[in-house]
Amino acid sequence: MFSPHRPTVAPESIPVLSRGRHRSPRRGACFMEMASLLAGQRWSDHPRCTHPLLAALARMVNDCTSDARRSELAPLVPSVIGLTADDLRVDARIALRCAQAALPVAAAERQKTLAVAILAANRVLAQLDGSPTGQLDEPSRRALDEVPEAARWAAQFVRHAGINPRGFRRHTATAIVRSSVLGIVEACITDVDDVLHELLTGAIGDVAALCAQDGVARAASGDQLVSSPV
Repeated sequence: MFSPHRPTVAPESIPVLSRGRHRSPRRGACFMEMASLLAGQRWSDHPRCTHPLLAALARMVNDCTSDARRSELAPLVPSVIGLTADDLRVDARIALRCAQAALPVAAAERQKTLAVAILAANRVLAQLDGSPTGQLDEPSRRALDEVPEAARWAAQFVRHAGINPRGFRRHTATAIVRSSVLGIVEACITDVDDVLHELLTGAIGDVAALCAQDGVARAASGDQLVSSPV
């Protein structure tokens, strides 16, 4: 796993953030290509230094943010370096935040899918934490209250559908992130750039908190192993 304490490499010149993939820094950089550069890794928009789903969200936010506002994402780039973990909670938490942000503003044809996404992500988190499967956090309840018809349909759908954690990570979480970002971009709102920026900032904070918890748990486990008698 990439170490968050590894010193980053300061390049001679920082490329300008722009949409899509780039063959070299001379042609510009997307959000994750710049992260690979700052982390001292091979030039790539899929660097090892960042959790794959968080990187996917960052790439989409980069590409969907307007040219006039994309540079405002640059200060966030260093904060994703070293944020990676195998914990399925990371995938579920990113997907949940995306669906929570998109559901209240998305067009009607996306609302049922996003409502299901919120319920599914909450169910995965509940299974991992050993909590009641019907339990919802406050942001989820607020988002679902905005679309009561879609929320009722989603509750009935999820009641009869099984949620496979492994399948959630492999397929569902990525689909939720993509549908959520597109739902925000296509919404009839004037502050799309602000919503996308806030979404990415919040997701980075979620992953950072989970990685910190994982680090504490690993340290505690190591202390127990060291102190245990042989």
